[in-house]
Amino acid sequence: MGRIALLPDEVASQVAAGEVVERPASVVKELVENSLDAGATRIEIAIAKGGASLVRVVDNGIGMDRDDALLSLERHATSKIRTGNDLATIHTLGFRGEALPSIASVSRFRLATRPTDAIEGTEILVNGGKIDTVRACGEAPGTLIEAKHLFYNLPARRKFLRTENTEASHVHHQLMLQALGHPEVGFVLLRDQAVIFQLPPTQSLGTRISDLRGDEIMKQVVEIEPTTVDGISIRGFLGKAGVSRPTRAEQIIFVNGRAVENLTIQHGLREGYHTALMKGQYPLVFLFIDLDPADVDVNVHPAKREVRFRHPDVIRHALTETVRKTLDSDRGNWSRAFASPRLSPAPPAADVAPPPSSAKPPGSEPIAPLVPLVEQFALRKDWHEFPQSQQKEQTLVAPEIFHSETNAPILSDRQTPAPPASTPQNGQAAAPSEFRLLGVLGKLYVLMENEEGLVLVDQHAAHERILFERLRHETETAGVPCQRLLIPIVLRLPPKDYDWLLLNAPSLQKLGFSVEPFGESTLKIDGIPQFLRMKDPANTIRQLVDELRSVTSSTSRLRLGEDVIAKTVCRYAVKANDQLHSAEIGQLVKDLLACDLPYCCPHGRPTMIQIGYSELEKKFGRKV
Repeated sequence: MGRIALLPDEVASQVAAGEVVERPASVVKELVENSLDAGATRIEIAIAKGGASLVRVVDNGIGMDRDDALLSLERHATSKIRTGNDLATIHTLGFRGEALPSIASVSRFRLATRPTDAIEGTEILVNGGKIDTVRACGEAPGTLIEAKHLFYNLPARRKFLRTENTEASHVHHQLMLQALGHPEVGFVLLRDQAVIFQLPPTQSLGTRISDLRGDEIMKQVVEIEPTTVDGISIRGFLGKAGVSRPTRAEQIIFVNGRAVENLTIQHGLREGYHTALMKGQYPLVFLFIDLDPADVDVNVHPAKREVRFRHPDVIRHALTETVRKTLDSDRGNWSRAFASPRLSPAPPAADVAPPPSSAKPPGSEPIAPLVPLVEQFALRKDWHEFPQSQQKEQTLVAPEIFHSETNAPILSDRQTPAPPASTPQNGQAAAPSEFRLLGVLGKLYVLMENEEGLVLVDQHAAHERILFERLRHETETAGVPCQRLLIPIVLRLPPKDYDWLLLNAPSLQKLGFSVEPFGESTLKIDGIPQFLRMKDPANTIRQLVDELRSVTSSTSRLRLGEDVIAKTVCRYAVKANDQLHSAEIGQLVKDLLACDLPYCCPHGRPTMIQIGYSELEKKFGRKV
């Protein structure tokens, strides 16, 4: 007798259900997607005991007649596709015809449905996949589905369910995704007969986000101007620069209305934010991507959480450019808010000379190999350009760092007048923002007052951003000097990495690496960037391979070295305890606002913070 046998239909259904029905939230997801595909404009969801005892979904969609209702409980019965070619152009959320029979096979199931133009509806009762009763009913137009005692016939599976609160939170999260993805549909969620939320239909995504997450979150995001790139439509909201989360839990991404997870999209987001995020942090996004269904495959995951793109580089490039433009538009708002700052001088204060130990003349200490490059690139043009006649009265701050080849001092005395407000090229004077310098807190945070309230500027983070962008620009323009190694390094790589590195050799050379083939799957490294200090160049090359894979061909691959540039400028920027005066602060703010990304340092930390009068009034109890 053979060892292979066909499984009974009941067991086969339970096996299939294991792929579709993972927990109560999976049931809610599948049923709500069916309701959306049926054209519902209002969906009510009720759960009991976290969904393990009851999941009920009621909608006002098109409903089904008796024959369709019975057929919907058969495996692979669906109204959404007809041929294999339809899988390449899926327009609906569901399409496999597995959800209802899978749910019915692991629960006590009730389906009541009625088409809009029918006098009576149909009710079907199913226990563990076996139909018990089929009868007429008088339900309202639409469809009602109940799944009670989930996994009652699979005790081994039921014991893997978590606590009621945990399962209920998964249901809540799943409904939040569906509500965000379809703001034009009203949603009601009841848990143990208590209303959790009741969302009216709206045409505004921002309104739906506020209804679900509160008004406060809208202050942390900026709206994407709807744009279409290469047939790819992108819209939604992005977290402002410096706003981040420790996990990807708040990366809400939809592709053609379906909530998904995708590495291509994540890489595009990361590249778009670039230095606007701290390392290890993730952006806050509510992102909607719409494209031709033929260019995206949704049939690659049992729960349809993952998708695959036909042209991933196109998607990544379009998303990266959209994120950059959105953040740049937000930068414009900051620039207008802080445009052409005119500082009122701070009250007179005695000069604070730097400690004798720090006031060493230039050249008295060994200079790190990076310093000449920083001076050449970032400090070649004096950070503060003041009349030569005033330089004799200047007070040097951290002279071992800020000096030029001529030993001319950089920073000016506090009595030096602030630079005049700049005038746009069109000849019309920009409306200046009036600032009054209040002082410096902790010898690090510059305090200023404007019409909106209190402005705090981190002088170290601000100068980091200024130096970073100058050094990056020079690096991209002229390339990085290469330092030849006395003893070349021979690096053996897997064939795939070897081919990848040869393909990207020009980018590595502009970064200052000198690499060439040295036999089968072997590279010879005989030069490294002049200003990089690395204990293990071979390991650095291996790390660059992974980073090269995450950038598009249209992206400047010199960004691969920006982590090093960021660490470099951190050491040579103005520090805490460095004394700055009003004119110096004015120039610092002016240079900061001239940067491409002024509101965060290269590590993603904020450079300036605005505390409005309304917030201060709340703190002091003047306003509720």
